[in-house]
Amino acid sequence: MKTISELLEGAAARAVPVVRGVDDDRLADSTPCSEYDVRALLNHLFLVIENFRALAVKGSTDFSRTDDVVTGDWRGRFDEAAALLVTAWAQPGAEEGTPGKMGIPARTVGLMVLGDLTVHAWDLARATGQVFEPDAAVVAELGPGLEAMAPQAREMKVFGEPFPVRPGATAFERVLAVTGRDPGWSPAGR
Repeated sequence: MKTISELLEGAAARAVPVVRGVDDDRLADSTPCSEYDVRALLNHLFLVIENFRALAVKGSTDFSRTDDVVTGDWRGRFDEAAALLVTAWAQPGAEEGTPGKMGIPARTVGLMVLGDLTVHAWDLARATGQVFEPDAAVVAELGPGLEAMAPQAREMKVFGEPFPVRPGATAFERVLAVTGRDPGWSPAGR
């Protein structure tokens, strides 16, 4: 079984090019996350990475912040933030204990950020007309992990209701569907 840091490294390698490929003129475009446009989703992803990096080292978090960090060299800062996330989860003890106030095992917390990084990279790719191919090892881990978390995630309004998938759907399409996403989503008018 791969470590969370190894999985995050694979996910980050797929997410970073997507973020780098977001043109500034697409920041107001809609995304598969109906509550976020591209800019808001990028801000959310930065916040997620920062907080889950803190959770890896058993630090404190603040998910309530709403700073707009999509300014200046935000693409370069995303590269750095993703690398720091991978490094934090590679530290001894990162996958042990129950970090933060969630009261859940550290590996499960790591799967949560792995899911966010991967699914939101897909969201951004779809919203901005890019191709996204997730890391196969990440998808293999996320499938059962997100399926197990789904009931609680729906109660917390983090996931939508499962989207019905077609027979023969890929493993990643099933991952997207369990989060409530339509794997065939595309921007209106494109």
